[in-house]
Amino acid sequence: MKRYLPFALLAAFALTACTGKDDAAATDAPAATDTAAVDAQTLKDAEIAAAAGNDPNAVVADPAAATDAGAAPAPMPAAADGPVPGLKLGTDYQLVQNGQPFEPLNGKIEVVEMFSFVCPACASFQPLIGSWKKTLPADVRFTYVPAAFGGNWDQYVRAFYASQTMGIADKAHEKVYDAIHLEGRLKGERGEDSDADIAAFYSQFGVDAKAFAGNMKSFAVTGKFNKAKQYFAAQSIGATPSTPTIFVNGKYRVLGRSAEDRLRVADALIAFERAQAAGAAAPATP
Repeated sequence: MKRYLPFALLAAFALTACTGKDDAAATDAPAATDTAAVDAQTLKDAEIAAAAGNDPNAVVADPAAATDAGAAPAPMPAAADGPVPGLKLGTDYQLVQNGQPFEPLNGKIEVVEMFSFVCPACASFQPLIGSWKKTLPADVRFTYVPAAFGGNWDQYVRAFYASQTMGIADKAHEKVYDAIHLEGRLKGERGEDSDADIAAFYSQFGVDAKAFAGNMKSFAVTGKFNKAKQYFAAQSIGATPSTPTIFVNGKYRVLGRSAEDRLRVADALIAFERAQAAGAAAPATP
């Protein structure tokens, strides 16, 4: 029988989000101002670490997505009726500046959840989104993308991709939340788990612990890690990086008024993108 956070905690975390080790329960309200320093520093730190060559978790952010440290990012649109019928721009969703899908669409509609296993808000959101994604139609591709906030939290990003490459990601996903937030088997933000600690946990899903630990630093996992980290930085331009966050086709960042409302908004954005694609594919009337 699955165990989730008590209802009181679900309610408490419904509209909160994690923004990193120093602010694990910050509000998820959209940040239209005062984000230039946060965004510039996020990208600058990644570039400096990568140039130094001594951080296996570092990656130089995509220059096309970078913001000059001295220039404020373009302001997010004010709350007003936007192009999506039935939704309010700035309240239900934001347009992502230069937003891109995580993977080529290839005829699909992409839904990404940017998450962190350490984030309490993500843990409370998982039962909802886990059930919702099972109802998505065949033309929708759902993808979990772990957020690389930095420090020892990044070990869980590497563990996610190690579990993916070893074919146990689906079995392990919700259990990792349980281990951190309910059972205390993994430390999360309460301390630091070694690669061996994390690998020992994942071994219950039928993989060798030593092989798993080695895979966490493998070339394949490092490539996936770097791609997720770059996506996290690029999609966060103009807004405070936070989890959980849903993106639709990379172009829309879902806001909403509650956890349940986020899924309503996501459904509406999916329907809008489907209609747009159908309209573009329809032959012109003579």
